[in-house]
Amino acid sequence: MNFWRSLILLVGSGLLWSQALALEIKTWTTENGAKVMFVESHDLPMVDIRFTYKAGSARDGEQPGISRLVSALLVEGTGDLDAKQVALQFESVGAQLGHDSLRDMAWTSLRSLSDPAMLDQVVDLYARVNALPSFPPDAIERDRKSLLVSLANRKNQISNVVNDAFFAQVYAGHAYQIGQQGTEAGLKSITREDLLDFHRRYYVAANATLAMVGDLSEQQARDYAEQLTRHLQTGEAAPALAPAPQPDKAQIVRVPFKTTQSHIVQGKPVLSRIDPDYFPLYVGNHILGGSGFSSRLMQEIRENRGLSYSVYSFFVPMESNGPFEMALQTRNDQVDEAAGLLQQMLEEFIDKGPTAEELEHAKKNITGSFPLKIDSNKKIVDYLAVIGFYDLPLKYLDNFNERVMAVTREDIKDAFARRVDPLRMIRVIVGEQQTS
Repeated sequence: MNFWRSLILLVGSGLLWSQALALEIKTWTTENGAKVMFVESHDLPMVDIRFTYKAGSARDGEQPGISRLVSALLVEGTGDLDAKQVALQFESVGAQLGHDSLRDMAWTSLRSLSDPAMLDQVVDLYARVNALPSFPPDAIERDRKSLLVSLANRKNQISNVVNDAFFAQVYAGHAYQIGQQGTEAGLKSITREDLLDFHRRYYVAANATLAMVGDLSEQQARDYAEQLTRHLQTGEAAPALAPAPQPDKAQIVRVPFKTTQSHIVQGKPVLSRIDPDYFPLYVGNHILGGSGFSSRLMQEIRENRGLSYSVYSFFVPMESNGPFEMALQTRNDQVDEAAGLLQQMLEEFIDKGPTAEELEHAKKNITGSFPLKIDSNKKIVDYLAVIGFYDLPLKYLDNFNERVMAVTREDIKDAFARRVDPLRMIRVIVGEQQTS
């Protein structure tokens, strides 16, 4: 992970951070109950808009893949317009339409010039794409086939195999067990009525966050927000996801895969988006395995031992407790040695924590590079969507560097000791079967 450590970028970060501090997030609720997050920015004559819904694969239930199929079909037609006509109307004014479905959320996005002569032509169409998809039968079968092909291809890509196996083991019995790609049986079982039911349940105002950034006044934003949500039914918010159960012991799972480089990933459920331990864990992991070549894992396992070209660790904060993961790739004959060193380094980090020098370097690195993550409207709207979706504090961006700088060595040791138990890690190894 590149944290822009060159002198020029670090010098420039002061100006960017001052701009970040100037962000003023306005928030309100539309007449039918959608949450709106808005930042006014007149640097460019552009508007970025993003809807997020609690409609990711964690809501798939007995039909894994339905959230993905619904997301894919949103752009396949609305009313009398088919997919080609929808695309042409957006393209005619240079607007860009996006959509996807993840584990926690489904989202759609619109980027357009802010000139009302352009924006007004696509606002209602974008609203109808979200609220009134037509789900044409031919498009359902075409997209179903495409998703099934993509699902089959995952079995040939070792990075996908290890990721799917890891989540299947770590989140067995939980809503996160199967990702947004779904399953073959799930995708084949879905009917048009199932798609309509899923959309009617989750694509509603009470389950939506609307983030807007760009060249609009607050009053314009309020007016557009009402237009963008006017076709949405009020509905109800999706219930909160249950916490994932913790492993009661360490486990090693080996998945055969013909390759010269085995992939190893180990971890456990740890972190939600609103977790009070977020900053100690985030800063601590930056030192352990999240800062590229300067991380402990990279220095020891790659530079000193030559066991892996790429090694890293990270937390994935989610609505429920997302995973802590440590991962590397190594030659098949080095699997046991590399995996043992990965575990040893985690135990040492939990036992002794970071050095004062490591912590100081991490703080400078994180705070110096953070402004570059919010230096465009596109990046800001993504953050707004996350803040609204996960109910983070409105001052989350303003206070980010302050919270990082407040982390102590004792905070990191305490958080890792309580939350990252190395004796209850699940390790998945994908590669040639080992006999040792």
